[in-house]
Amino acid sequence: MSASTSSSTSFSATLMRPIMAIPPGPRKVMGLTLLWAVALLFPIVHSNDADIDSMANAAAYATLALGLNIVVGFAGLLDLGYAAFFAIGAYLYGILTSFQLEPAWSPFWAFVQHFGLVAPMPAESGTGQVVHFTLSFWLALPLSAIVAAACGMAFGAPTLRLRGDYLAIVTLGFGEIVPIVARNWASLTNGAAGLNGVAAPTLFGHSFGVSATPYYYVAILMVALLILVSNRLRDSRIGRAWMAIREDEIAAGAMGVNRTRLKLLAFAIGAAFAGMTGTFYVAKLQTATPEMFGFPVSVMVLVMVVFGGIGSVWGVVVGAFFLQLLQSWWLQDLTIWINEFGSLVGSRFLEHVDLVPSIELIFGIILVVMMLYRRDGLIPATRAQKALSFDQQHAVVRRGVTEDFLPLGLGGESRDGTNALEVKGVTVRFGGLTALNAVDLVVPTGGVVAVIGPNGSGKSTLFNVITGLVPADSGSIRFHGDELIGLADHEILKKGVARTFQNIRLFPTLTVLQNVMIGMHARLKTGPFSAVIRPPWSRREEREAEAWVLEMLKVFGNRLSPRITQAVGALSYANRRRVEIARALASRPRILLLDEPTAGMNPAETLELAEQVKMLNKLGVTVLLIEHKLDVVTTLADTVYVLDHGDVIASGKPDEVRRNDEVLRAYLGRNAQAANAGMGAVHVA
Repeated sequence: MSASTSSSTSFSATLMRPIMAIPPGPRKVMGLTLLWAVALLFPIVHSNDADIDSMANAAAYATLALGLNIVVGFAGLLDLGYAAFFAIGAYLYGILTSFQLEPAWSPFWAFVQHFGLVAPMPAESGTGQVVHFTLSFWLALPLSAIVAAACGMAFGAPTLRLRGDYLAIVTLGFGEIVPIVARNWASLTNGAAGLNGVAAPTLFGHSFGVSATPYYYVAILMVALLILVSNRLRDSRIGRAWMAIREDEIAAGAMGVNRTRLKLLAFAIGAAFAGMTGTFYVAKLQTATPEMFGFPVSVMVLVMVVFGGIGSVWGVVVGAFFLQLLQSWWLQDLTIWINEFGSLVGSRFLEHVDLVPSIELIFGIILVVMMLYRRDGLIPATRAQKALSFDQQHAVVRRGVTEDFLPLGLGGESRDGTNALEVKGVTVRFGGLTALNAVDLVVPTGGVVAVIGPNGSGKSTLFNVITGLVPADSGSIRFHGDELIGLADHEILKKGVARTFQNIRLFPTLTVLQNVMIGMHARLKTGPFSAVIRPPWSRREEREAEAWVLEMLKVFGNRLSPRITQAVGALSYANRRRVEIARALASRPRILLLDEPTAGMNPAETLELAEQVKMLNKLGVTVLLIEHKLDVVTTLADTVYVLDHGDVIASGKPDEVRRNDEVLRAYLGRNAQAANAGMGAVHVA
């Protein structure tokens, strides 16, 4: 490093030292206070109306980006037709304040007039009166949000079962349909000519008119409100569920997340943001045409989200402001400077350069550069945590399961002779392949049952059909008397059936704490409104849930507790497996299905995890496990079932099963006399 670079770094560090000395909480409050003070003072300090108008437009696009960020950034749903909801909000206010609709006056409208929504007006024919709609701008903002949200749910209900590219294509089609309808439904929208005479907002009897300043303040307040809503949703039970869907839909469903409902909710809230922004935008322009809401608008908002940082609330706001101001303000000024420089140096090319028409090319270049050098955006949604110090990694944490878990719902069942899980005659076929053939299996309450078998024998399929991921062709699965077949995976989790997966399915960009908290989704009650408003009971529920998770993680000693703020994608394989088990435990299951829990672990880690499972079972957690290591099976299991090509070929005590001729032939391909001597060392495949 050069001396000048070192000096510059030292100088920057010296300047930042007093700021960094302030505790994070007060520092954040001070930063936000300064930011909003600058935003509120901008029109007073900088009185150029055109620049204030550009800032108001940028704020409007920031609200659009915040809405799309909920859909794309939080829930992971690629929406290429987002501008359609922008258009719905715009036309709702435009139609109900302009002179486009003029039905004949009647006693019904006289009643509506009492609410200030209509006024009588002489008909153009000179005889009689017609209705002039006078919907208030302040009433139109929430109304357009509700209407757009309803349209979002109506559109999303049949389409959100699609994923990835298919969903993107369908949303692209919807985004094209709405402007086409607006262009062709001339009696309602005035067609391609657009709505004219849209009423400007009024406040305390004063009209906003065409001055940019009042619109700027409304837009800034909208941005502040939607930032608050976005942050609170992201940090709530709802936000965690969205991010779980984004990372892994199958794992999210297995953890009790109703994927269809949560996707619809994300689509509806994102549409509500867009609808409200549409009302603001058309009120500011006082006109609306179909060309204002085409596909390029959806693309531009998506670029803002990607540029700022997908999933980052502040990132998308910064990205929207930067790109919109670049388009409407900075490129014009830069063009003038280049033209003047061309005149100065005598370059006819520079004199006639115009950068404004090249905005889409510039956006494309910016996007390519971001993808190459900073894929997480200007302000990433997640930031890498510092590596743990030696002391942190070896911190002494009380290990073991205590009675503290019992009153909170983990375990507590005793061996009372009843059966927790009864699988009878379950058959699963995939085309011409029979994965399970009339399988019968019983798991007694409070017991530990192991399922073993060669690769491809149907073990994981058995878990999948129990937890609702795979439908059964026939048979019955009862859990404490309740039929599970026909229930969705999230409904089965609510009944107390939790599982892990053969191939670890975690949410890699989320922290250890967030992953485990998602396991509690079905046990918490906070909904979208409570997440935003945060009543006392909701805050208390969140605190208690987090405290319980932190206590429960001590089951794993110092393996997970020091790492709760680290993304699970950066953990070792063994710790990721522990996180998956902890996430399943967080759902407070009555039965825990473990699919090869010790796979990939060394002997010491295997022994440690086996002891932890044994302690959980002593508390009353019923366990059904698939395991490849026979020493683990004999240590933990009371009963063993052996599957081979979808059939149960043996069941009984571990010692009985390991001497069974059919089991030995299935594993080793030879008879019991030749194989029994070496069976004790076999790790079951």
